[in-house]
Amino acid sequence: MTSRICVGPEEPWAIPGRPSRADTPFGRTLTLIFITVFSARVKIAIVGCGAVGSYYGAKLAQSGQEVHFLLRSDYETVRRQGVMVHSPLGDFRVHPKSARVPQEIGPCDLVVIALKTTANSAFPTLLPPLVSSATIVLTLQNGLGNEEQLAHLFPSRQILGGLCFVCLNRIAPGEVLHLDHGQIVIGDFEGPAQPRTHDLAAMFKAAGIPCLVSENLARVHWEKLVWNIPFNGLGVASAAGYEAVAAGQVPQLTAPEPCLTTDRLLADPKWLDLVRELMREVVVAGRALGHDIDPALVEKQIHRTKSMGPYKASTLLDFERGHSLELASLFLEPLRLAQAAGVAVPTMEKLCRVLRALDPGGG
Repeated sequence: MTSRICVGPEEPWAIPGRPSRADTPFGRTLTLIFITVFSARVKIAIVGCGAVGSYYGAKLAQSGQEVHFLLRSDYETVRRQGVMVHSPLGDFRVHPKSARVPQEIGPCDLVVIALKTTANSAFPTLLPPLVSSATIVLTLQNGLGNEEQLAHLFPSRQILGGLCFVCLNRIAPGEVLHLDHGQIVIGDFEGPAQPRTHDLAAMFKAAGIPCLVSENLARVHWEKLVWNIPFNGLGVASAAGYEAVAAGQVPQLTAPEPCLTTDRLLADPKWLDLVRELMREVVVAGRALGHDIDPALVEKQIHRTKSMGPYKASTLLDFERGHSLELASLFLEPLRLAQAAGVAVPTMEKLCRVLRALDPGGG
């Protein structure tokens, strides 16, 4: 990719009569990172090679970038056969470089984190061998608090957050089914988006990945929670039945009820009411925290979800596989922040109680 260096009046923050931000120590550091990352071929590490990491990593590899997959159980399969993506946009197979430990990869220009947030305790082991002072660290993980955890390890200026709006399933080792959508939204952890962030978006677009840059990453996180909390949460909580969710109490289950996919949640009026109420609570909480979330997003998200058909959100898939749920980042941290802001979120509270009781990992 050709580098673009923004200085002087081309900088989005440039103000007549003030020195260019590129002339400040902070700006010079960002410019060095920018030049390093976006000159020629980019060395990228994918940490967390499930559906999300494998799909976006495969797209980047297909576009010609030097992509390394940090793998565990899928290592032998990906090393021998590569990664296969089935997609309505066209099936393809790529052969990224495979590694079992981060030291085999070494420092990269870009590290993309797609781990389940239940694995964030592994950050101090997995990430430092991949990160130099010129590395951009981009987390595509669910929920809140991931960038903050990364900031305990690396300078905030190197950290970006991203949100994926995509329907994906990992159907076998090294094999991903892309069902619909695919856009990602990225932004700087601290402050407005820098030039390197816009060029990172351009790199994604060149790989066939729709990508937008947000000037307010925190707001976008809350906007995505408008979808994630009801559909990830109720998909799992439906195993306890509607009455349990409405009451916020799980009886002793002899046999759980069938979990509901997104289409079934929308088709049943009583579940749809819960979807809407959770969405409204998230909007109110986000606005109370200073994020200008449009209340019309509730109906827009419901309308968009109808196009997904019988989709199983990632938390439901984890539940069916007996894996720990991403409770902290997706549910408990938003609940904590809402309550700290003095916002009443009774439906979210009940949902969290039910999910704690159902979590295979013990809540």
